[in-house]
Amino acid sequence: MPTGSRTDGMTAPRSPACAAELLMMPNRRGATASVIMQLALPPVGYGVLESRVDSGNVMKHPLHRARTTATYLAVAMLGTDDEKNAYRAAVGGSHRHVRSTESSPVSYNAFDGTAQRWVAACLYRLYEDSWGLCTGRPGSWLPDDIYRQCATLGTTLQVRDEQWPADRAAFEEYWQQGLSALHIDPPVRNHLERLLGREQWGVAGRIGLDRHRFYTTGFLHEPVRSMMGLQWTAEDQREFEARMAGIGRRILRLPPRLRRPIPELALADLRRRRRNGLPLI
Repeated sequence: MPTGSRTDGMTAPRSPACAAELLMMPNRRGATASVIMQLALPPVGYGVLESRVDSGNVMKHPLHRARTTATYLAVAMLGTDDEKNAYRAAVGGSHRHVRSTESSPVSYNAFDGTAQRWVAACLYRLYEDSWGLCTGRPGSWLPDDIYRQCATLGTTLQVRDEQWPADRAAFEEYWQQGLSALHIDPPVRNHLERLLGREQWGVAGRIGLDRHRFYTTGFLHEPVRSMMGLQWTAEDQREFEARMAGIGRRILRLPPRLRRPIPELALADLRRRRRNGLPLI
């Protein structure tokens, strides 16, 4: 979203009753934007680019990657403490192999809570931005109590409680500092452009490509949008906000559980896997 669109300190006219209400189908419109902003932090970008965990490669196994990501978000926002611990252990088994080598351009380690905090922050901003857009108040902040509940986006993995900014104002300071630390090298840019083009989905991914690029560009924050060389006008912003508000008017009529079919299915699948002794990842 353009940096000038934020209205610091505002609260959306319709606040969620709890953080779980932030899980909505419209979030999918900004999912690629969130990933791009996550990977714009060099240790995260190169960690994904050089990862030796083939099963998590979105280009090679997009459906598997989609399932594990959906499950993580569902567990973080809806799961019990026991389910969070179980999924943390499962993810840790994969992350153990994600660390930089002597030839890596930057140092990274998948267990680095600092890098994971940025990933969690990007997820939080997707939820907050989506809620503000869907309720007709783009750029608004969520209340502190809802914001603090979203710490589980990071603490479900390696982010410690004290690493999560204390309140929404502290988060804003952290977010602005984080944006200033972003940089996209050519190899990472190539990976991100493939995500933007949805090449990993083949012919099916090219259906609706213009719409995918439009929503992805709209959800991106500066300077990442400019780093990706994406054009965005004031007219584009008005159309983006109008579309999202229209989606919000429809989706927010539904009960919260019906707004989040994918997280509900992902959590049910996790519970089935645990009952049957199947791998969680």
